Amino acid sequence: MPLFAKNKALAVQSFLVRMVNNNSPQMKLMVEGPRVDGRVHLTMPVWIVPIERGKPVVGKAFTAVTKEFSSTGASIVLDEPIGLDDLIVGFEFQDEMKFLRAVAKHITPLGGGFHQLGLQMTDIVHVAKYPQLKSLTL
Repeated sequence: MPLFAKNKALAVQSFLVRMVNNNSPQMKLMVEGPRVDGRVHLTMPVWIVPIERGKPVVGKAFTAVTKEFSSTGASIVLDEPIGLDDLIVGFEFQDEMKFLRAVAKHITPLGGGFHQLGLQMTDIVHVAKYPQLKSLTL
């Protein structure tokens, strides 16, 4: 084993701990104050279906990943700041697709060209009402 390997490992560990602490929601709470609703970090693929004139446009649907969830909403990571105000989010849950209607609350740059879109979920969308959603699977 090289003589300075341990020092390199410590330097890597030190950097990773600083990076995590600087981006940790618990550490941000100390600066921003407590949120009304807690967040859970959970990354999973989802379908994003824009709503135009009150109807989902499956032809413009795309996939994204979630960043975190609360009991009233979620945030997703986008590779561009898309102006979506009203949309449907499709989740795979217990081997079937579930769809929730959402409204955009904010879009925040994350760096590297990525953006976080904060969503408030408003209601469950039943596939029977919009059969075209059946074509979406993850």
